[in-house]
Amino acid sequence: MSGRKEQFITQITEGNTFKGSSLILGGAMLDGECLPNTLVRVPLSTMNRHGLIAGATGSGKTKTLQILAEQLSKEGVPSLLMDIKGDLSGIAVASAGHPKIDERHARIGIPFTPGSSPVEFLSLSDEKGARLRATVTEFGPVLFSKILGLNDTQSSIVAVVFKYCDDNKLPLLGLDDFKQSLQYISNEGKEEIEKDYGVISTTSVGTIMRKIIELEQQDASRFFGERSFDVDDLCRFDRNGRGMVSIIRLTDIQDKPKLFSTFMLQMLAEIYSNFPEEGDVDKPKLVIFIDEAHLVFEEASDALLDQIEVIVKLIRSKGVGLYFVTQNPADIPDDVLGQLGLKIQHALRAFTAKDRKAIKLAAENYPLSDFYDVAQCVTELGIGEALVTALNEKGIPTPLAHTLLRAPESRMDVLTTQEIDAIISRSALIRKYNESIDPISAREILEEKIAAAQEDSLREEIQEQREKARAVSRRKEKSTIEKIISNPTTRQIGRTVARELTRGLLGVLGISSTARRTSSSSRKRR
Repeated sequence: MSGRKEQFITQITEGNTFKGSSLILGGAMLDGECLPNTLVRVPLSTMNRHGLIAGATGSGKTKTLQILAEQLSKEGVPSLLMDIKGDLSGIAVASAGHPKIDERHARIGIPFTPGSSPVEFLSLSDEKGARLRATVTEFGPVLFSKILGLNDTQSSIVAVVFKYCDDNKLPLLGLDDFKQSLQYISNEGKEEIEKDYGVISTTSVGTIMRKIIELEQQDASRFFGERSFDVDDLCRFDRNGRGMVSIIRLTDIQDKPKLFSTFMLQMLAEIYSNFPEEGDVDKPKLVIFIDEAHLVFEEASDALLDQIEVIVKLIRSKGVGLYFVTQNPADIPDDVLGQLGLKIQHALRAFTAKDRKAIKLAAENYPLSDFYDVAQCVTELGIGEALVTALNEKGIPTPLAHTLLRAPESRMDVLTTQEIDAIISRSALIRKYNESIDPISAREILEEKIAAAQEDSLREEIQEQREKARAVSRRKEKSTIEKIISNPTTRQIGRTVARELTRGLLGVLGISSTARRTSSSSRKRR
């Protein structure tokens, strides 16, 4: 054995020896040869330090994700997988084996033992599985504004909506509730809102409404509502103590990036706010694999990216590891990439000058090696091979190793419809989360309030019309009397009537006209 090979074996063996439990990823390779029993491992205790699985389409990223998930399950660590291509469901069934698998494991120096993992299917859409939902209230005004990509003025209006609904006990469950509340504070409730919370810009309200409609067009209405998913249900075990592998079926999600990023951010925020601080752990509490991770970042605003970066930095203290699966490390923002401990780089292909530049940049994310030209090696990797470096128990990167990855112990293919139905029929989460719930929410309460206000307004309007009608009627009566009085004939009749009344009155008093004249003459003579 050459001195170079001995040096390589010594470096890899020492760099991959740990005190605690570890996952075996495969065997180290040098000059195209896999060296038996020179194993590449990852310490279980550092699996909450996050990671990256990158590589071109068809290079084996999904199978690497499958290997990690099934090894974690055997160690009693639950995981959450995003199944965008639909080929991860096979982890629920043991592999049928194959001569090529046996040959690969003989080269690595470890036996191949078929096995399956306990699986729970989840869904954001019409795919079979337990429905994932969250209420608008659970997002809170800050996160909800960031998802919509609002400016400070618009975000302040969102905060007013949340505050008003909190103060008046109006449950914000779905997007319809938020839209109804937004419409109310800018129309029927405008006077009430401005009195207590300040003036609301109708222009900003219109912008927020359009942003919500954009979110609805990507089917986000399915995600918002009851029953809200309890993230503690991701941390379950089977009767043998194996960690549950929760698979979110997302085969129809690639044309809905806004929904995907909304779901991911809410899930991470909910985990961070609900899980207790764990500190240093022997093994993570939960590991999340985000496949097609570029979908999370492409549609994200700067504010949203900042929020993701904060969560990535802090969530590991909760015992949670995040693993981003994508084609190129450049798909991940630098601030996030710098937080990733485990890096598994599958093959990248250089077809253009741009590709070659991307490969050089990707190579710079890995430790320097005396045994590999990283930029060249990454273009020569075969299917099921990868460059691997992790963090040891002291947080120091392990030596970079060109690794022949072990084969998944489970089926490397999709399940049949019958097999999926059998798993779903045994699911307790299906019975818990697929029940239809329609509680009284802000929309119904505000609709009743608006209807009552409109009814009161209608009464007032009717009363006002009646008063106007009475006033008009009185004016008409007065006008008729005035006309009669001002008429010459009426005045003459009036004088005659008055004279006759006077005569009648004097007659009643017993004074005749003759007596009046006699009395008058006598007064004159005297």
